Amino acid sequence: MPEHAAAAVEGTPAPPAREVGDFLRRRREQIAQRWADEPLFRTVFTVSRDEAVEAGRAVVDALAQVADAERVEDPDAAGFTMIREQLARMGAARSRAGLTTAQVSTELDSLRPPVETLLAGDLPDAPAGHVRACTTALTVLLGTLRVVVMQTALSEGQALIDRQRLQLLEVATPVIKLWDGIVAVPLIGTLDSARSQVVMETLLESVVEQHARFAILDITGVPTVDSLVAQHLMKTVAAARLMGAECVVSGIRPAIAQTIVHLGLDLGSVVTRAGLADALAYALHKLGADIVSPSSNGVGLP
Repeated sequence: MPEHAAAAVEGTPAPPAREVGDFLRRRREQIAQRWADEPLFRTVFTVSRDEAVEAGRAVVDALAQVADAERVEDPDAAGFTMIREQLARMGAARSRAGLTTAQVSTELDSLRPPVETLLAGDLPDAPAGHVRACTTALTVLLGTLRVVVMQTALSEGQALIDRQRLQLLEVATPVIKLWDGIVAVPLIGTLDSARSQVVMETLLESVVEQHARFAILDITGVPTVDSLVAQHLMKTVAAARLMGAECVVSGIRPAIAQTIVHLGLDLGSVVTRAGLADALAYALHKLGADIVSPSSNGVGLP
């Protein structure tokens, strides 16, 4: 017989947290049924009410396990582990429905009154002090549940932001096929380490897919380059060379040129051109294509 059960038999009330655990198991079905009608469960589990009830049972079981361990204040208690994924889905569903974090928190708080009502009716003959202690333990436990949901929701939200940021970086870093064997990445806006990494990855992937012999990095629209970004660009040039493509950097403005010189970076092995058109002309010439200027009377330009 468990220690707290033996204590109860001898007339000594069980510790409040464990008493709450016993209560949750006894009233599991009633609590789940009441929670199924609360907005948090009703609006997330829309296939059937039974689905909402089953979700409620899982949460009650987890809370009972946390209470048994007397860790009602600990969001990292083992009992919460089994329902974190479910809680994440619930929080994400309410966020997608347009609810703010505060509104989700309010919906979580609405789970408490039905359970407290059942607890009060479950301990009619217990000393008043013990009832207050059990109620406090239950309140703290449900408050910790709310913390767990908020932590999970914030974590999921940050993960979503990171995924969207990566997608935006990819969209903002297009690789354009200019000619057979020539691809280009026109960069516009601020370059940071994350975007520089995306530039390298997308360019190298395009070199492989297009069987490109020349890759042009046009930085005309980049306002400034720091040492870390410059190093990323140098690595991109070196990586493209390893993939069998020659990398041409175009659009280096005076301010960026001064920065590169100030940083002591050696671009001696890197082909540079004033603009994208010059870089394309260089690559076409290397490929053996003739470029004809309208003012040259049909004479091919090298």
